[in-house]
This record gives sequence, C-alpha cells and structure tokens, in this order.
Amino acid sequence: MNTSTLRIGAGAGYAGDRIPPAVELAEKGQLDYLVFECLAERTIALAQLERSHHPDAGFDPLLTARMRAVLPACIRQGTRIISNMGAANPLQAGYAVLAVAEALGLPQVKVAVVLGDDVLTTLCADGLSLPVLESNQTLADLQPQLISANAYLGADALLPALQTDAHVIITGRVADPALFLAPLMHHFGWTHDDWTRLGKGVLVGHLLECAAQITGGYFADPGYKDVPHMAQLGFPLAEVSASGDAVITKVAGSGGCVTVATCTEQLLYEIENPARYLQPDVVADFSQVQLTQVGPDRVQITDGNGHPRTDTLKVTLGYRDGFIGEGQMSYAGLGAPARGQLALDLVRERLAQAGYAEFEGRYDLIGVNAIFGGGSQNTIEPKAPYLSTELSPHRTAEGSNATTEVRARVTLRVPTLQHAQHVAHEVEALYLNGPAGGGGATRSVREVIAAAAVLMPRSAVHTSTVLLNAEGH
Repeated sequence: MNTSTLRIGAGAGYAGDRIPPAVELAEKGQLDYLVFECLAERTIALAQLERSHHPDAGFDPLLTARMRAVLPACIRQGTRIISNMGAANPLQAGYAVLAVAEALGLPQVKVAVVLGDDVLTTLCADGLSLPVLESNQTLADLQPQLISANAYLGADALLPALQTDAHVIITGRVADPALFLAPLMHHFGWTHDDWTRLGKGVLVGHLLECAAQITGGYFADPGYKDVPHMAQLGFPLAEVSASGDAVITKVAGSGGCVTVATCTEQLLYEIENPARYLQPDVVADFSQVQLTQVGPDRVQITDGNGHPRTDTLKVTLGYRDGFIGEGQMSYAGLGAPARGQLALDLVRERLAQAGYAEFEGRYDLIGVNAIFGGGSQNTIEPKAPYLSTELSPHRTAEGSNATTEVRARVTLRVPTLQHAQHVAHEVEALYLNGPAGGGGATRSVREVIAAAAVLMPRSAVHTSTVLLNAEGH
C-alpha cells in the first residue's frame, strides 16, 4: 500500500464554472489528480435531449475549452484528469478530448471512457414497476414522457479506467464524491469493504465537489463573512493521507480563504442526515467529523466514518413535463410598484379569460415580493400618491412606497408550446395595453425537463471502460 500523501484538486463545481482557477490549480497545485465535477440532477437529462437532436453532442459544452486550458500543464506535471463532463455522451466526449490534444501537439494523450450509467433500456424492459421516490407514481406512469435514466455509478466503476495509463478519464453520471474517492482507492489500495476509509474518502469528495464553495464562494456576506480577494478566488485541493484524513487548502496566493467556517458550510451542504449520507460505495457518516484550523488556509479533516453500502443504486429519470411561458416588463420612477402590480393584474385577468386560470403560475414583482412574497397570488396594496412631482427619484413622500424600480414577471407552466407562447405574448403586449412607462420587455418559452428518481438493483447495472488514443481506438 502506498502511504504517501495524495494531492487532489477540484477544477469545477458545476457545468458553467470558471476556468482560470482550474488553470491555476493545474499549473501551481502540484496535483496528482484534477477533478472536474459538472453534472447536476437535470443536466444529464438536458444533455440526453440535446443528443437526441444531435448525435455527436450531449456532453459538457465547456469540455473543449477546459481541456485546452489545463491539458498542457497536466501532461507536463503528470496530473491525471477525471471528469463527468461526458454527461449523456461520454464516448464522443472522449474523442473531443483527443481532438484537443492533437490540436495542442500532444499525441501521447490517452483517454479512458467509463460507460454503463445509461440504464434507460434496462429499466424500460424490466423495471416499470419501480416506485418513483418523489411521488406515488411508478416508472410506468412516466414512461411515455421519459427521456433518460442514468444510474449514479460509484468509484468501483472508475477503478478499471484508473488502472490503465490514461491521462484523462471521462464518465457520464457518477456520484459526485466518487470522482474523488476512486483515485484515493486506486492510489492507497483501499478495499471495497474498508467502510471507514471509504467514508473518509467520500467526505473528502463532498468537501471538494463544489469547488469554490469551500474557498469562499457562495459563502461571502460583506460585514458578516468577509472573503479576501474574491476576484481571484482560487479552487480547493486536498492533501489526503493513507488513513483517509486530509487537509483542505488552496494554491498559495490565490484569492478566497479556507477556514473552519467555509468547510463547515460545505460539509452540511445538501446533507439530509449527516450520519447516513447514502452513496454508491458506502453509507458515509459525517456525524463525528472534526475540523481544525492548522494554518492559514489549511483545515484538517478527521473522524469521518462509513457503513456498508446498500444493494441499490439511485437512478435519475429525465422526462418531459410541459412548457413554461414567461414574460417580463420593467417599471421605474414614481408609482412604479403600483404600475407593476396593475400590469400583473391585467395579465392575470386576460389569461383567466383565455382559460388559463387552472394552470400553475407565478405573478411576481421582482424587487418587492418575488422571493419572500405569497407565491402565485402575490399582490401589493397601492400606496398613497406622491405629494410632489419634484421629489428625487430616490426619495418619496411619507407614506408612499420607497421602491422606485420593479420588474413584473409572469410565469406559467402549461401543457403545450402554443400555450406558453400565448403567456409570453400577453406580457409583451403590455407595451401598448398596460400601465404607463413599461419597458425592457422580454419573453421566453422553454420545455420543462423534470427530474425524478428510482432505486434499481446494483446487480442490474453493468459498466465498461474504453481506452482511446491518438488513433481513436
């Protein structure tokens, strides 16, 4: 067993993440592995939809840009890259990485592609009676609208790829922490039933998976939680020992901070039960974790644990669920909230007259009640009229509404594209058929791709690894 420290960094925390911090890690992090975690619950369903229209698409749109940015430094320093940017089309993503390598003059690059997370065919053949976790439906109820079904693979699916000499490993749907756990298992020789170390490895992965969230991103709150040099926010890395304990840190001189507070927030992020964090490889136990500041931007993580894994894997289903029609209009100056509310009332009444009252919708005044207000029935009472037209735009008479700019937004979920277009058109029509001073109208129509989940036996999921090189095979 290798007892040296492994250095592993987070190059992305979501599909649209920034690229410069990943370059900084690749060039200065002295990493063994650089991991790009880029899949959310619905991301892969949207990618499957894109692939259905364009067979060569369906992988992360920033894959080429990311690889072009970090591949030279990673090859030069011996850093292996692992990523789920393959999304709905891992094999085509692998070919895209090879194309980047060829363009950069790096013909030695090899790519290992992990396949097997797409279980749509298997489920539709054998699993239609499976219950949907979020409702009283079964898979059979959603089958007519199904787009995708992708199982959350674990680290065990990545180990064969790590045992090759591939420089880049591309996957589809893999549990986020497993992207980090797999290289730890490979490097240190952890076994599949070493539950304590596997739990600690999932802890490391969970802390790193959202990238800048643990270095001050999504943490900063001026005057309460100040974060230095956020314009140069760095991404995190972990120094992991053979025991599974680790130190979370970042590249020296990069912006942001790594503190017990930032690590605590990320530790609790998206965790329902800290003592039973269900993962494909282990049921992780974070309930006794200790965080200790051991130096500037260095937090030691100890006392993670784990318990035997379950016999099932979570499968994310993507399915069509109607359309959303949306329109927005801005109002500014004296009386803006009252004019904005009138605009919402007019659209609501006109849509009701057209038979849309039964559809789920929201009528919001952004800047007044869009977040904390009363949902689809949001309204505000008109305030007393302004007493003088000579008031500053930023000052109002006593008793009037101090808000001087709002944006009216109408959003309805409807069954057809034509319904959605009608909703958007009614808002835009406020230009000449609504209150004074409306401007900046926007309209959008989009299909709703919803996500649900089922559990399937892990024995029904079969994975494989394809090794690609400059010859494309």
